Amino acid sequence: MKAIGIRRHLPTDHPSCFVEVETPRPVAEGRDLLIEVKAVSVNPVDYKMRGRVAPTDGAPHILGYDAAGIVSRIGPEVTMFRPGDKVFYAGSIKRPGTNSQFHLVDERIVGPMPKSLDFATAAALPLTTLTAWEALFDRLDIDRTGKHDGRVLLIIGGAGGVGSMAIQLAKKLARLCVIATASRPQSADWCRKLGADHIVDHSKDLTAQLKDIAQPVPDYILCLSDTATYFPVMSSLIAPQGRICAVVSATKPLDLQPLMDKSASFHWEYMFTRSAHQTPDMIEQHRLLRETSVLIDKGVLTPTDTEILRPINAANLAHAHGKLEAGRTIGKIVLADW
Repeated sequence: MKAIGIRRHLPTDHPSCFVEVETPRPVAEGRDLLIEVKAVSVNPVDYKMRGRVAPTDGAPHILGYDAAGIVSRIGPEVTMFRPGDKVFYAGSIKRPGTNSQFHLVDERIVGPMPKSLDFATAAALPLTTLTAWEALFDRLDIDRTGKHDGRVLLIIGGAGGVGSMAIQLAKKLARLCVIATASRPQSADWCRKLGADHIVDHSKDLTAQLKDIAQPVPDYILCLSDTATYFPVMSSLIAPQGRICAVVSATKPLDLQPLMDKSASFHWEYMFTRSAHQTPDMIEQHRLLRETSVLIDKGVLTPTDTEILRPINAANLAHAHGKLEAGRTIGKIVLADW
């Protein structure tokens, strides 16, 4: 089968940044599904993992997490899917990635693909939806049926993949007042289109801007950018007994002391926790993606792909990684068709 991998970390403009190879088709065992991959999308974790690969003369390292495709074979313990099913998922950080024609994934982190979407559009959704959902409803403990209607959520980094889903989930399910940060007119317009009530600029004084819109103490903060950079202002802004959640690793230790007198809490969200640690509730990601499909098909949630590159090859994958590394993307970049 065709696959796209890396042998060592190279810049995206290097002709050997990614290499195209032929590898054996894997065999489904246990609860594994063998997926015929039709489309993939890229996330910041892709280029971060690319930067960690050590030089090797052996088989190239296959990256990629988001995918949409067709179940080709199933392991003997599979109960939820059958060959021919269309599915989407975000994979596991501990297994070979989705940048290959066929890919193995545990059925417990796979969902039925939305019937209203094609493979390319569906591939943009899994990782960012899972991250946003877990951050809002598991880590921040926001009620997704609207019991916290009117409470204020500040999303730092609203126009990226996770932010694009977090705005929708917070507004359309939880019915929060959503403040999203964006630093460019295009990204601000994107956030408004997805349902943000207010836009503030994360490159400027957030405290002053929140006062200007009469929302100086958000009940919740979701940080999708550099955690260490924004932690001091988040600690200052968060409401008493409020909650902060971050998804980006801290580049230096965080001083939690300012949260104490507010009884405020800080939480990490890492979408791969359940699959990497085989947690007892690992199947929640299947349920989550299944519900996402229903919400997409009902028109409650909107797809977030903004660019589709064809075909899936080394050059297009390098191009997608380069755009993500530049930090100026809106929504999601997808690669489709081999």
